[in-house]
Amino acid sequence: MRISKFFFFILFIKIASAQKPLPGARIIPGAERLNVYAPMLKGKRVAVFANQTSTVGNTHLVDTLQKLGVNIKIIFGPEHGFRGTAGAGEKVGNAVDEKTGIPVISLYGNKRRPSAEDLKDIDIMIFDIQDVGVRFYTFISSLEEYMEAAMENSKPLLILDRPNPNGFYTDGPVLDARFKSFVGMQPVPIVYGMTLGEYAFMIAGERWLSDKANQKYDYYRTAKNSADTPFHFLVIKCINYDHKSRYVLPVRPSPNLPEIQSIYLYPSICFFEGTVLSEGRGTATPFQVFGHPSLPHNLYAFTPRPNEAAKSSKQYGRVCYGWNLSGTPEEVLQKLDNKIQLKWLLEGYRLFPAKDSFFIAPKSGRPEDYFFNKLAGNGDLMQQVKNGATEADIRKSWEPALTVFKEIRKKYLMYP
Repeated sequence: MRISKFFFFILFIKIASAQKPLPGARIIPGAERLNVYAPMLKGKRVAVFANQTSTVGNTHLVDTLQKLGVNIKIIFGPEHGFRGTAGAGEKVGNAVDEKTGIPVISLYGNKRRPSAEDLKDIDIMIFDIQDVGVRFYTFISSLEEYMEAAMENSKPLLILDRPNPNGFYTDGPVLDARFKSFVGMQPVPIVYGMTLGEYAFMIAGERWLSDKANQKYDYYRTAKNSADTPFHFLVIKCINYDHKSRYVLPVRPSPNLPEIQSIYLYPSICFFEGTVLSEGRGTATPFQVFGHPSLPHNLYAFTPRPNEAAKSSKQYGRVCYGWNLSGTPEEVLQKLDNKIQLKWLLEGYRLFPAKDSFFIAPKSGRPEDYFFNKLAGNGDLMQQVKNGATEADIRKSWEPALTVFKEIRKKYLMYP
């Protein structure tokens, strides 16, 4: 079911005028537009989903809102935690934030969404996270769970939009529902080319939420606002951003994406997380170097070791041989050529001597349990690699579903 154009018009007027980016002007994230949304929080009990990227200038969003007198009752944190120090997949427990004294509830692991009990004393829910625009980066999964909790519990939801550093292209296989997991919950390609605000409109507009949340969203389309409820579902847009922008994140989004080069390469190199090769965790340049001890020794050599960003991972303490893709941001972008590059995966497999052990196999042996297949979003890519398919043939197999997605995506874009 498509969202009515009238509804979009009303929302977009409330969000901000759709002004064209000014050449060379600084991109202003939604969180910095306090004059637009802060008045709506006055006298409300607020829940905030945030991490270390949730900043207003150089100050954290939570600290900023507290100084303005906003009553923040609870903080929810994603993978890596509220302060962003936990490693990938590392268990993060509930706590009290030392700086603010506000309770922090982790929404990563066994508990992935706020409960009705968590929200019983909440008037408005805020979501503000810096995403990197890649399907298996779990923040869009957290967004979906948070949206469902808000709508199912009839809580107004405010999303503070941020630029997508990989928002200038769309590529990769579209997720097959059989391989749905927390690293891929919706039928979107690996690089989907949308901000979190646009993505939120899409999963609501395409009715990809729970049945109860979909019903609530249908109600929101025609519901009238009031002084007590100034909005039901609202996105605060960025200013001076479009889908050609090259936005360099001011704060690293997670421990193993320390700089923009890693963020650019992440969609192509993260496939190696489903293999025995090191993807560079435990080095200064994760997702820029990758390799294995058994690859040819005339290749680039590096030794991954435990560090604060990755206390444990593959091949620690062993000399690995492989590739070093690091360089300036411009050099890395040139290597990627606005698409997911499969040549490194194909070449890594071709040179790997023990091909039966290249992909990390689950105990069950079921295709949908292979982590590689969860990252790819299907069982086809692994078989194509094993069968020696060319990159051109693999990319051709993506096209039908990718073309359909691009048409869906167009309906929800808020930026040129």
